[in-house]
Amino acid sequence: MPSAKILEQKKAIVEGLADKMSRAASGVLVKYEGITVDEDTKLRKALREAGVEYAVIKNTLIGKAAEKAGFDGLKSELNGMNALAVSYEDPIAPARILKEYADKIETFEIRGGLLEGKVVDAATVNELASIPGKEALVAKFLGSIQSPLYKFAYVLQAIVDKENEGEAPAEAPAEEAPAAE
Repeated sequence: MPSAKILEQKKAIVEGLADKMSRAASGVLVKYEGITVDEDTKLRKALREAGVEYAVIKNTLIGKAAEKAGFDGLKSELNGMNALAVSYEDPIAPARILKEYADKIETFEIRGGLLEGKVVDAATVNELASIPGKEALVAKFLGSIQSPLYKFAYVLQAIVDKENEGEAPAEAPAEEAPAAE
């Protein structure tokens, strides 16, 4: 039987994990197998840069935290080695980054996730991953706003150019004829 100190540590881990899960904009559970150290280092760096918390956690601890946070449906996916990625701001980031690695590594697979306080299946996480990132969406939106403005500016310029063509150019001073010698 584990000591009281170990039980308290595990209880604190479960409490912290349940809090993270309940505050998260999204989370992704992945089967953490077959990934090399180099790939794992790159994956963790990409997740960190996107503001995503990522950790390999024992299934029993994830299960208890999921139950405590109201995500009981996630427990059915807890077999084998698993890792959990959680994002508080960008709901797309963990899905997009982890799908990229799941596509490259055959044994590394998305099992399910959390989105807007609900448990979602792997197919939903994969669909979420196909949505462009925040920066791409903002750029697309700004481009759609700019397009009509540019068209309007081109029309105005065409009108100004046409009016300028219609005006007679100012008469140039006549060249003096060379003096006869």
